[in-house]
Amino acid sequence: MKKYQTLLYYCYSYIADAEQFAADHLKFCKSLDLVGRIIVANEGLNGTVSGSPESCEAYMKAIHADERFAKTEFKIDDVEELSFIKMHCRYKSEIVHSGLRDTSIINPNEKTGKHLEPVDFMKMKDDDDVIILDVRSNYEHNLGKFKNALTLDIENFRDFPEQINQLAQYKDKKILTYCTGGIKCEKASALLLHHGFNDVYQLHGGIIKYGKEAGGKDFEGKCYVFDNRIAVDVNAVNPTIVSVCYNCGKTTPKMINCSNPECNEHITQCDECGDELQGCCSVVCTSNPRKRPYDGTGYYVKVPQPVGKKMEVG
Repeated sequence: MKKYQTLLYYCYSYIADAEQFAADHLKFCKSLDLVGRIIVANEGLNGTVSGSPESCEAYMKAIHADERFAKTEFKIDDVEELSFIKMHCRYKSEIVHSGLRDTSIINPNEKTGKHLEPVDFMKMKDDDDVIILDVRSNYEHNLGKFKNALTLDIENFRDFPEQINQLAQYKDKKILTYCTGGIKCEKASALLLHHGFNDVYQLHGGIIKYGKEAGGKDFEGKCYVFDNRIAVDVNAVNPTIVSVCYNCGKTTPKMINCSNPECNEHITQCDECGDELQGCCSVVCTSNPRKRPYDGTGYYVKVPQPVGKKMEVG
């Protein structure tokens, strides 16, 4: 039996005093010796936490005991090591940054794409009248995606609304959206419906649940996750590696953050190039005086970033 568990979850449910809730919730998580990252907004919760099985069980019971979050679904992974180093619980304007804060237009609790359970998604995804739409960022789908999925050129999910017009040619199709755990699809599918797409679905529980309940069939490559594991296996049926090294083009399943914190680019990189470039994406980044020591993982604890630089997720 593995020593720890990692929980991935989200819940769209109104929180009246979300800023105070975040402060109180941080203390509660620390009392359970959990580590992780939780985002709290007036619209709900979005979190990944890691700890002992006992601590994780206590946490899930507490969440489900609150009527606001009673329907929260947890994806549970057994892990050898804790998936985070510290516990963070922060108040933000959204639980997933989309720039779509007008609840009269986008409100996943009122209108969103039809939820498809993993087995139903697997049955439907290859139909002729179906478009499989990946709503994640470039670095995520570069690491892995569903076979024949349509991907968008977006650096962050907040860029998704700008891509809607490019999808207009598919309005007569069934649109099957997917993301890592399901949270982005709640808003992406709602936005598609708002723009006149009539037959919109979302993979319930995302890629992670699909791997657990449908064996991950036809998901090519690995799935990016927002903790120190960085990438996880999904496909136990017909696995393959589709990502290539950013530097040399060699096939590799490994993803890192550039060890230059002023760059912090998410790239796929083979071990050979990682060793040669000290975990940097380029020779230029190796000369940065703030370069972090590279231990082969490509995961780094967050450090303060200059204004205007990319946000660290590792």
